[in-house]
Amino acid sequence: RNKQVFERQWQAADAERESEQGRKWVFFLTVPLPPAASNYSAPVNFISAGLRKPAAEEEVEDDSDEDDEKPIKQEELPKEVVPKKLKTGGNFKPSQKGFAGGNKSFMDFGSWERHTKGIGQKLLQKMGYVPGRGLGKNAQGIISPIEAKQRKGKGAVGAYGSERTSQSLQDFPVVDSEEEAEEAFQKDLSQWRKDPNGGKKKPKYSYKTVEELKAKGRIGKQLSAPPKELSQVKVIDMTGREQKVYYSYSQIGHKHNIPDDSPQQPLGKDSKPQGFALPELEHNLQLLIDITEQEIIQNDRQLQYERDMVINLTHEIQKISEVLTHEETAIGNLSKVLEMVEECERRMMPNCSNPLTLDECAKIFGTLQDKYYEEYRMSDRVDLAVAIVFPLMKDYFKNWDPLKDCTYGTDVIAKWKTLLENDQLLSLSGQDLTTDAFHRLMWEIWMPYVRNIITQWQPRNCGPMVDFLDSWVHVIPVWVLDNILDQLIFPKLQKEVENWNPLTDTVPIHSWIHPWLPLMQARLEPLYSPIRNKLANALQKWHPSDSSAKLILQPWKDVFTPGSWEAFMVKNIVPKLGMCLHELVINPHQQHMDAFYWVVDWAGMISVSSLVGLLEKHFFPKWLQVLCSWLSNSPNYEEITKWYLGWKSMFSDQVLAHPSIKEKFNEALDIMNRAVSSSVGGYMQPGARENIAYLTHTERRKDFQYEAMQERREAENMAQRGIGMAASSVPMNFKDLIQTKAEEHNIVFMPVIGKRHEGKQLYTFGRIVIYIDRGVVFVQGEKTWVPTSLQSLIDMAK
Repeated sequence: RNKQVFERQWQAADAERESEQGRKWVFFLTVPLPPAASNYSAPVNFISAGLRKPAAEEEVEDDSDEDDEKPIKQEELPKEVVPKKLKTGGNFKPSQKGFAGGNKSFMDFGSWERHTKGIGQKLLQKMGYVPGRGLGKNAQGIISPIEAKQRKGKGAVGAYGSERTSQSLQDFPVVDSEEEAEEAFQKDLSQWRKDPNGGKKKPKYSYKTVEELKAKGRIGKQLSAPPKELSQVKVIDMTGREQKVYYSYSQIGHKHNIPDDSPQQPLGKDSKPQGFALPELEHNLQLLIDITEQEIIQNDRQLQYERDMVINLTHEIQKISEVLTHEETAIGNLSKVLEMVEECERRMMPNCSNPLTLDECAKIFGTLQDKYYEEYRMSDRVDLAVAIVFPLMKDYFKNWDPLKDCTYGTDVIAKWKTLLENDQLLSLSGQDLTTDAFHRLMWEIWMPYVRNIITQWQPRNCGPMVDFLDSWVHVIPVWVLDNILDQLIFPKLQKEVENWNPLTDTVPIHSWIHPWLPLMQARLEPLYSPIRNKLANALQKWHPSDSSAKLILQPWKDVFTPGSWEAFMVKNIVPKLGMCLHELVINPHQQHMDAFYWVVDWAGMISVSSLVGLLEKHFFPKWLQVLCSWLSNSPNYEEITKWYLGWKSMFSDQVLAHPSIKEKFNEALDIMNRAVSSSVGGYMQPGARENIAYLTHTERRKDFQYEAMQERREAENMAQRGIGMAASSVPMNFKDLIQTKAEEHNIVFMPVIGKRHEGKQLYTFGRIVIYIDRGVVFVQGEKTWVPTSLQSLIDMAK
């Protein structure tokens, strides 16, 4: 703030000076000329020389060079230098020229504005400014911001005390932290100087203990370079008057601990010779102190490094001791394992008195696995097993016949599986027998016996071979079993199927093919197509009266896929059955039922739709024609009723539930009702009309009860599967469910009296007509009845 005020004042004064005609302020630089023992390092002094004359009037030479030590006084200044009144009307006092010289308050500050249009002074006065006093509410502003002082030495600003003015100290007595630090610095500095009063002052020394020096060295430790390099760097300091040499970067921070001597003063009257001044000795002593400090710090760091190294080496010794103990244990274990292996090899020699048995060998390998697991896993088990176990295993299976004793050796092989099998999973594609001893054992020792017996095996005698593989399936590796089934068993079966003739072979093919289904499953798929072709060729001359065809085909119904089975039946069986029904003669008086039985007997083999199609095409037209002829010749309605019920009992419930079959039997009832109703004038058997009506009512009620039962079953199945509502709120049947939904949505749901479709009761559901068939809602469309969901039904009814 003081600087800004000063700059504004300086600019205003400079403008006034430039307005003078050629007059300018001049500062003379006075350099003292000392005697012979001159001190050229003395400071440069600036003093005010007043106003400079114009070039035309400047003739008088300045005599200030005659006595450079005397300051220029006001009375000695030339007349032209005496301050004059500026054009603005302001007068500068001698102490105010150049703003550096006097201590008087700036009484006429801004007085030139009285003759100008400036309003700065007026605004200040309106705000309560009183000339001669400071600015601000409490008059604490500084009027004289700068007071020039001549320094006696060459120190920097603040080196010889505070630079504050008396007014600053008066208005702002509080000392800031920088001034406190400066005072502390001067206090420490004063112990190296003499007393200003001339007497000798006892210096106050500050001491450092070794611990403090060590702590300082640890804190100031530089990580950018090793300590030895930092302590041995030679540094030349040329920042002062004299060149100084340091032997460590840390010494640079201490170069101001011992300040330089005060500038030499020329010898005069008041000067006193120095009593004791040996700067070289002081420098050497300081250098020795610095070197000693660096040695102490370096020794402390080296000691700490050695201590850390001791701790590190202690941990390293402990770790190496543990490794050594572990290695000694491993060596001991390997020695014991080697002894056991050598013992096995010794007992495997041909002339050994105590030969090694397979059970004893298994115990030895079990001991190796239990007590020396790491060594056993790290060792080459394949070579060890090949050398010791394989000969014993080969001798164990030398008299084995897999088809006679299929379980022989399963326990032994299962035990060796746990001892020799590797932990990693092996597949057929990536099988490496060199990495797993058990797989190699099965392939080289066990597999040759199996391969030999399968080459002699007859596929029609499948029982022993299937039992053998079932006994070993949980022991042998998966890829070995796949190899047996794909490369050995399947080719034998395929060749036998090619040689099979269903017309001459007395043994059914399913008896020696189906036992392989649990083991081979989808592997038998390639055999099914040749079997179907051979069966189709055998059925070309077949007649439904021959029941052997059903015995041959029935085991394959669940083996073939549903699509292939249905296609086979439609192509080879259904046409034969249709021909048989076509030849059937319906005679109420003498009926032969053999042909009908031949057809119905295939109900479980062919689909319901195929059987219904046969009946609609070949049976019901003739049956309804016989009924019409019988009713036209004054029949006995009681016999007709028995005949109707007798034929209906010949069909299963599944067939009777079909809408087409229901429609045919309902058509027969309608024919009987029309026949009874049309006999008005002729003879009518007593009670015939009532009997026919009762029969019709009974049959319709049975159909309704059957529908209700079916719907109830569907609802129960839905409840069991968790579909729909909870079990407690599930309706008894699907019709009740529709009724409940209709009540929830305020929809009218009621049966249409006297209206049926394919034997199903029609209902009105709002504005649409529906019927229910086996838990499915059918809605009447434009051309046909369309199944729909319950929610769609509700949406359409609204």
